[in-house]
Amino acid sequence: MIPFVIHKESRRFAVITFSTLFSIAGLLAQTNKTIGTIFSIDASAPIPPPETEYLQMGSIKAGISPTGHQLFVNSRYILLDKKPWLPVMGEFHYTRFPEKYWEEELLKMKAGGIQIVSTYIIWIHHEELEGQFEWSGQKNLRKFVELCAKHGLYVFPRIGPWSHAEVRNGGLPDWLLHACQTRVNDSLYLSYTQKFYHEIGKQLKRLLWKDGGPVIGIQLENEYSNRAPTGGAAHIIKLKNMAVGAGIDVPLYTITGWDNAVVPPHIVIPVFGGYPDEAWSGSKAELPPDPQHVYQFHLTPINSDVGIMQGASTSEEDVQLWHYPMCTAELGAGMQVTYHRRVRVSGEDIPPIALTALGSGVNLIGYYMYHGGSNPDGKRTTLQESQATGYPNDVPVVSYDFQAPLREYGQLNSSFRPLKVIHQFIKDFGSILAPMRAVLPDVMPSGQRDTTTLRVSARTSGNSGFLFVNNYLRNYPLPIQKGIQVKVMLPTETIMIPRKPVDILSQSCFFWPLNMDLNGSCLLYATAQPFTMIDDGTTVNYFFISSAGIAAEFIFVESTVKTLQSQTGRISHVDKLICVDGMCSSTTPAIELTTLSGKKVRVFLFSQQQACNSWKIPVNGKDYLLMTDADVFADGDKICLRSRDVNAFTFSLFPSAGIHSLSAVPVKRSGTDGVFSRYTSMVKEKKIFTSYEQIRKPQAVSPVKMGPFVDWRNCVVATTPDDSVFDKCGIWHVKVTKNEDADISEVFLNIGYTGDICRLYRGTRLVTDNFYNGTTWQIGLKRLTPDIFSKGVDLKILPIRSDAPLYLPKSCRPDFKGSTQIAGVDSISVIPEYEVKVTVGRK
Repeated sequence: MIPFVIHKESRRFAVITFSTLFSIAGLLAQTNKTIGTIFSIDASAPIPPPETEYLQMGSIKAGISPTGHQLFVNSRYILLDKKPWLPVMGEFHYTRFPEKYWEEELLKMKAGGIQIVSTYIIWIHHEELEGQFEWSGQKNLRKFVELCAKHGLYVFPRIGPWSHAEVRNGGLPDWLLHACQTRVNDSLYLSYTQKFYHEIGKQLKRLLWKDGGPVIGIQLENEYSNRAPTGGAAHIIKLKNMAVGAGIDVPLYTITGWDNAVVPPHIVIPVFGGYPDEAWSGSKAELPPDPQHVYQFHLTPINSDVGIMQGASTSEEDVQLWHYPMCTAELGAGMQVTYHRRVRVSGEDIPPIALTALGSGVNLIGYYMYHGGSNPDGKRTTLQESQATGYPNDVPVVSYDFQAPLREYGQLNSSFRPLKVIHQFIKDFGSILAPMRAVLPDVMPSGQRDTTTLRVSARTSGNSGFLFVNNYLRNYPLPIQKGIQVKVMLPTETIMIPRKPVDILSQSCFFWPLNMDLNGSCLLYATAQPFTMIDDGTTVNYFFISSAGIAAEFIFVESTVKTLQSQTGRISHVDKLICVDGMCSSTTPAIELTTLSGKKVRVFLFSQQQACNSWKIPVNGKDYLLMTDADVFADGDKICLRSRDVNAFTFSLFPSAGIHSLSAVPVKRSGTDGVFSRYTSMVKEKKIFTSYEQIRKPQAVSPVKMGPFVDWRNCVVATTPDDSVFDKCGIWHVKVTKNEDADISEVFLNIGYTGDICRLYRGTRLVTDNFYNGTTWQIGLKRLTPDIFSKGVDLKILPIRSDAPLYLPKSCRPDFKGSTQIAGVDSISVIPEYEVKVTVGRK
C-alpha cells in the first residue's frame, strides 16, 4: 500500500476523491485478514478556542514579572510569554536531603528535563515544637528556592497545611493535633495555620514570579474531601485567602483533584495523578492491570483501580472539568515500599505512564517523587508515617527512596534516562503539543483489564498532530499487535499511517508525528519518534528515535522540498510524496534536504539507547548534544560526567567545540563518531575494600502482627514490629577503606541481604533502613564520613518469616529451604563513582 491523503480542497498534496477512498476502504475490508486492523481517529472537528475568563488565580500583577515576562493560564494550557507552555515538574523534598548537596541534585534534575521543582513545605519539619520555627540548614526553604532560581528552575511549593507525603500526621505537628480540630474552619486551627503561612510568606519574600523570582504556583491542602459544615469548599477558599494575605500571590493555585475531592470552582485548578501500583493496598497478591497505560479523558475516583486522571468529584459544586487544563502533580515516578506491600518498580514501568498522560491530553507533567530522600531526625519522635499514628502505612523510619528516577543518595535510577528522552521532546516541541486536543479512536479497550485491544490516541490541531501508541502493561505483558494501521481524519485531509501494516511489539510504546514542520519542509508522517533538535547555525538538525521492531520511514510532501538525499536509505516518489526508508540508527544524517526557501535540514535516526545516552546542554546561548554512557549534569559551560565502577570515560559532542579538562585528569580527542567529535578520559582506578563479620546471630521472631488499619478493600494489613523485636536481629559489622581521591565523587555500599527489615547503625544512631523487596540495597557513604572508615557501621537484619502476611513479587520471594524464617547477608561490596569535569568552548 502507499500512503494516501484526502483533501476537501486541492492544495499542495495529492488529491484522492471520496469515491476512491470508499473503493480503497472496501478493498481493505475484503482483505482484512491479510492486512490486520485499522484504527480510525476522527479529529476533523474544529477546536474551539480556550476559555480565558473562567479561572481566577492570583492578582493580575501576580502573572507579570518586573522584566515583563508573563505567566497565565486558560482552560487548556499554561501560557509563558503569551506562548503555550507544557512544563515538566518533579517533586523533591528539600527537608529530606542534606543542604550541602542541594545544588548538585537540582542540576541533575535539570539535566533530566525537569523545569519546575515541586516541594512540600512540611509543617512538622519546621515547627515540631510549638512556636519554635526552624528555617536553617536542611530546612532552609529560602536558600533552596534561591538555588532553583540560580539554575533557571521554577518552584511550585505545596504549602498544605496537611501534606500526607508519608510523614507523621501527614505533616501536622503533634501539638497541633492536641490543640484543636484540624483541616476545617476552626478559629484556633486557622490562627495556627495563618502563622505557618506567614512564616512561609517571609521565606518566599521577593522570590515570587511577580518579584522576578522562580515561585510560579502554590498547591493548597492535599487529598481534601472533607464536607463537614466547617470544611468543604469554604475551607479551601479560606486557605487561599490566607495564603494571599501572607503575601503568597502567584499566577497558579492548585489542589489535588482525586479521592472525591473538594474543588471550589474558578479559584483553584484540580491536578491529578496515578501510580504504577498501590503501596497502600492490603492485597497480598498482584493487583489487576492498572489504568495508567490506558488513554482516558474521563476522571475516576482514586479508589477504583486508580487512573492517570484520578477523579475530581464534589456534591457541593458542579465542577465542570473542561474549564480547567489537564494537569498532573503525582504521576508515580516510583513507589515507596510499605511494610505490608513491598512493591518493586522497574525503569520500564514509568515512561509509558508519562506517554499515556501526554496522549490523554495532559498539559503539565508532574511526578511524585522525582527525587528520593531521607526523613530528618525528630526531636521527640521519628517522623515517618505509621499505623501507630492513625495512618494507613508503615514506611521505613528514615528511607524515603521511593524508587524514584533520582534515588535517596542522588544516584540515577534506570527510569531516569528514558524519561529524560520524553522530557527533551516536551521542552523542544511542547509549545506545539500543548494547544492540541486529544482524540480517541473508534475502537477502544473495554477497560483497564482489556489486554487484547491496542491502546491508541492522537493529539491534533488543524492538520498537525502526534499519534500515540501504547502496548505496555505492567505485570501483564500485552501481546504483539499484528498488522496495525491508523487512519487519522483531520480537518482537510486523512492520513493512513504507516503505508503498510506493521506489528506492534509487546511492551512497546511510542508516538509519531503528523504533518510536522521541519524548518519549512512538511513531514507528512514518520514511523519514528521525534526527540530533539539542534540548530548549528547553518542547518537545523532533527533527531528521531526508531520504534522497537518497526522499520523507520519518513514521508515528506514533495512540494515543500527542493532537494533531498539519503546516503543509507531508499528514496521513492509516490503521488507527490517523497518516501525514505531502509535506514538504520546512526550518528550520521539519515536524510539531508533543502526547503523551497533554501533552508537546510538534516534528519538523524537514533536507537533508543543512543537517545537515552544523549544530553542536550546549552552553553553560552548555543545548544550541544553530548552522547555518553556516563551520567551528566551541567552548570553553565562546566559539565560533570560520572560513572559508577567504570573509570574510563568516552563521550561525543555535536556540534564540534573545544573541550578542556577542569581537573588533573586529561581529556583527549579520539576521533569522530558520525557528525560527533569523540573524546576520552581515564581516571586512575581506585580499589576500595570492604570487610564484614557477623557479630550476633539472628534469633527466632514471633508471627507478624496485623495493624489497626483496614484498606478500602476491607483488607487488614500487617504492621511493622515493635522496636523491642529488633533485639533479635542478626548483626554484621562493616568496615570500608578510606577514600580521599578527588576524582571519586561518591562511594556506594551495596548490600545484598535476605530478611524482613535491614537497618544501618553508626554506633547507636539509626542512619537508614530498608524493607526487603528482593533488590540490592545501595547506600551513599559520603554522608557517613569519617566514622565509617574509622569505626565502621553495624548492619542489623530482622528475620523474615515464611508465613509473613506481606506482598512480595513472586520473583523476589526468598528461598527458605525448609526453614520457617531467614536472615542473612548474601554479599556486601563497595562501588566508587568516578568523576570527570570538562568545559566547552574555553580553556
